[in-house]
Amino acid sequence: MKSLRPGSTKTLLAEVRKIAKAEGRQLQAIIEDALRAHVEERSKSKPRRRVIDAYRSGLSRYGDLYEKLAK
Repeated sequence: MKSLRPGSTKTLLAEVRKIAKAEGRQLQAIIEDALRAHVEERSKSKPRRRVIDAYRSGLSRYGDLYEKLAK
């Protein structure tokens, strides 16, 4: 996890406050939206279990083909 530079948390909070003010929304709503988007993005980045299982089951049979296609 990245550590924040001194003052960067205050800067980030100030930017979020500007966004909230410009959009006429509460700070909490902006933060909730950001957290929700972050969680959604993280959940998308992991391959689905069934996809990985299918890949692994085909690896022994099609491993050579996979290597050729990767080149």
